Amino acid sequence: MLENAFTGTKRYYGLLAILAGLFALGFFFYLKQLTTGLGITGMGRDVSWGFYIAQFTYLVGVAASAVMVVLPYYLHNYKAFGRVTILGEFLAVSAVIMCVTFVMVDMGRPDRVLNVFKYPTPNSVMFWDIIVLNVYLLLNILIGWNVLECERHDVPPPGWVKFLIYVSIPWAISIHTVTAFLYAGLPGRGYWLTAIMAPRFLSSAFAAGPSLLVLLCLLVRKYTRFDPGRDQIQSLAKIVTYATLINVFFFFCEVFTVFYSQIPDHLMHFQYLFWGVDGFGRLVPFMWFSIIGMTIAALLLVNPKFRRDETTLAALCGMVIITTWIDKGLGLMTGGFVPNPLEKITEYWPTVPEALIALGVWALGFLILTILYKVAVSIKEEVRA
Repeated sequence: MLENAFTGTKRYYGLLAILAGLFALGFFFYLKQLTTGLGITGMGRDVSWGFYIAQFTYLVGVAASAVMVVLPYYLHNYKAFGRVTILGEFLAVSAVIMCVTFVMVDMGRPDRVLNVFKYPTPNSVMFWDIIVLNVYLLLNILIGWNVLECERHDVPPPGWVKFLIYVSIPWAISIHTVTAFLYAGLPGRGYWLTAIMAPRFLSSAFAAGPSLLVLLCLLVRKYTRFDPGRDQIQSLAKIVTYATLINVFFFFCEVFTVFYSQIPDHLMHFQYLFWGVDGFGRLVPFMWFSIIGMTIAALLLVNPKFRRDETTLAALCGMVIITTWIDKGLGLMTGGFVPNPLEKITEYWPTVPEALIALGVWALGFLILTILYKVAVSIKEEVRA
C-alpha cells in the first residue's frame, strides 16, 4: 500500500515540499539549540515548561480524540463512521509522533530520554505517560494499517486486530488522563491543582480533535475523489458541539470555585491571565479571546442551521481549534508557572528560534499525516472503483 504515497498530483508534491521545507527550517534551529542549549528559548528558572510542552499537551488531546470515531463505529455499530475511522486513526498517529518529538526537543540532552527505560521509576507519572503514549502510537499504526489492508482485499479484520481495537478505546482516554495527572499532581502549582483537570483535558480534546478531523474531511472531499460523507461530517459536528459546551461549563466551574473561595494561591493565576498583575499581563487579550470565542462557537454550533452550512461549520471548527489551543497551550502552561510559588512574576514568551522549532515539528507531523492520508484515500478510491 505504501507505493500509493509515491504517486500523486503536482499539488500533492508541492504540499510535501512546503512541509519538508518548514521541517528543515525548524531542524536547522534545533541544531543550534543542541549546540547552545535551551538558553535560546524563552524558558528559565521560573518557567521550565514552555512552548514545546504546551504543544505536547494539546496534541495528546488531538491523538486521544480518535476514540470519538472508533467508539461509535466498533462498539455501537455506527457503520457510517467506517468512512472516517481510518482518517481519525492516522490523525492520532501523526499527533502522537509530534507529541514524542516535542518532548525530545524540550530536553537539553535528548539522549537522556533513554534513562526513562534504563532506570524506570513506576512511582513517576512521567514514566507512565511515556509508556501509554508509545503503546497508543503502536496500537494505531497496527490497527489502521491492518484495517486498511483488509478493506483493500474486502475481508474482515482478523480477531487479534479487533482485540487491539477494543484495547485502544480505554487506552485513548488513559493517555490524556495521565497527561492531566502530570499537572494536577504538582501541589506547588495552585492553578493546576484541581480535581477536574483530567475532565477538562478530555472535554477540550474531544472538541479540538474532531474539529480538526472535520476540516480534514472537508479538504479530502474537495481535493480528492473520496467523499467522507455529509452525514459523517455532521455527526462529528455534533460531537464537537457537546464537547465544546462541556469544556466551557468546566471552565466556568473553575471560575466559580476560584473567585467564590478567594484562595490566594489559585486566585492570583486567574488574575494574571485575565486582568494582569502589577502591570504584567501579556496573555490577557489572548485569554479573553479564547473564552469568549469558545463560548460563542459553542452557542452557534448548538443551532442546526449553522452546523448544516459547511462553510460556517468549517469557520466554527477553526474557532474551536484556535481557542482551545490558546486555553490549553498558552494559558494552561504559562498560567501554572506565573506567578511562581513565591508570588513573583516572571513573564514567559517563546523566542523566534523556539517558535520555528515548534513550527518544524508541526510540519513534520502534517508531512506524515499527508502521506498517510494519501495512502488511505488512494485505497478508498480503489475500493469504491
